[in-house]
Amino acid sequence: MVEITPRLLPDADDAAALEAGRHLFAQPCDFIFATGSLDMLPEAGLPEICFAGRSNVGKSSLINALTGRRTLARTSNTPGRTQQLIFFDLGARLRLVDMPGYGYAEVPKEVREAWTTVIKGFLRGRVPLKRALVLVDARHGLKDSDKEMMKLLDGSGVAFQMVLTKADKLKPPALRRVLDETAKALVKHPAAHPEVVVTSSETGAGIPELRASLAALAD
Repeated sequence: MVEITPRLLPDADDAAALEAGRHLFAQPCDFIFATGSLDMLPEAGLPEICFAGRSNVGKSSLINALTGRRTLARTSNTPGRTQQLIFFDLGARLRLVDMPGYGYAEVPKEVREAWTTVIKGFLRGRVPLKRALVLVDARHGLKDSDKEMMKLLDGSGVAFQMVLTKADKLKPPALRRVLDETAKALVKHPAAHPEVVVTSSETGAGIPELRASLAALAD
């Protein structure tokens, strides 16, 4: 059984890891490719990290916060805008992959099914994929679609790390409850990373810790 460790603040011993994360994400980060087809994925190369989550959970905002850019990944208040796998190169050491959001019912059924096929195919067959970040809106906690994604990642053998977003929207006691509930839900998932990171793209909370975690996977 995996011991899940909630993370709100860095430990004192994390200074070197935090600096490695800061240095990596200070490197140039550029868009390189976008595709909605599994037949047109870029060639395998650098380690990859993908960002998964319900529509409008804040995937693009988190990518921008991690890289210190405001417009690297396009953000929108309209759910369902990201309709392709979007690849970014970070310092020629790591690729970041922004994925279509799941769980959004107000797009045409055929479009939703196409997104689902691409997401599942990518997760099951992408050799360079080192970790999936599963983003969950802290205001709402885990939804059924998040739990389905966690099962898919278990079955695909893809390590995943839970990231609570929009933490600034909650008061500390409410945030702690959501964090504890999320950590408890992960215990039975063999692919779950043992740390849950709490973030806010608005305030920068949790961003240094997440950078440090991802830097350990870079080439």
